[in-house]
Amino acid sequence: MIELNDDLQEQESSVISQLPEDQELIITGVEREPKQKYRYLISFGQHVLSIHEDIMIKYRMIKGNTFWKQELEEIVLSNEKQLGYVQALKYLERKARTSKEIQIRLKEKETSQEVIEDVLARLTREGLVNDAIYAQQWAEQRITSQRKGKAWVRQELRQKGVDKLLIAEALDGVSPDQEYQSALLMGRKKWNQTKGELLDKKRKTGSYLMRRGFSGEQVRRVLNQLIQEDELQDIDDDNFEDE
Repeated sequence: MIELNDDLQEQESSVISQLPEDQELIITGVEREPKQKYRYLISFGQHVLSIHEDIMIKYRMIKGNTFWKQELEEIVLSNEKQLGYVQALKYLERKARTSKEIQIRLKEKETSQEVIEDVLARLTREGLVNDAIYAQQWAEQRITSQRKGKAWVRQELRQKGVDKLLIAEALDGVSPDQEYQSALLMGRKKWNQTKGELLDKKRKTGSYLMRRGFSGEQVRRVLNQLIQEDELQDIDDDNFEDE
């Protein structure tokens, strides 16, 4: 796949602006662009456009065919959309992304908002971007495998631009018991590593779990379980409340 040139849109617009309005323009040459895979240089005399292979084929841009300036403006826009789509696919190669992440990525490449919206719509139609599924998979993986609490996951998904409703639905898909088992596993590890009196163990373990995004209710439940496991007398000194 090709790298999207940040200056490409400006270059193509400059070429189009120089073309005459009142006459048909004939393609005088077609050649593969050096060092740019899937790109071709389409010549209209001294004026040259860099066009993606898919767009070239779609519009039959072969030597001898003619186009009006208005047609070429539409082709250049289609070309920009294809380039944006290719760049988004490249960004998706390593892992799934949210719509917001792709939008930010394309903006960094100076892609216009019109093109970004077209790319996102196409990726959504093709099932390559789905924020609902992304949020569900992220929530389950972070809570059950990474041992994070729902508050932590909620904040992560917000930062990724996922809609609040989709976040809520994703978190509802992870049962309280699944979250509790993760909290218990991490809490037990911290508890066993902590030296000192019961009060110190409670405070340090509880604070640790709260920082990982577990709710006050889950933290209290874990602490009660750990105290029972150690057969200790509880000292009700700390209250762990959700922020």
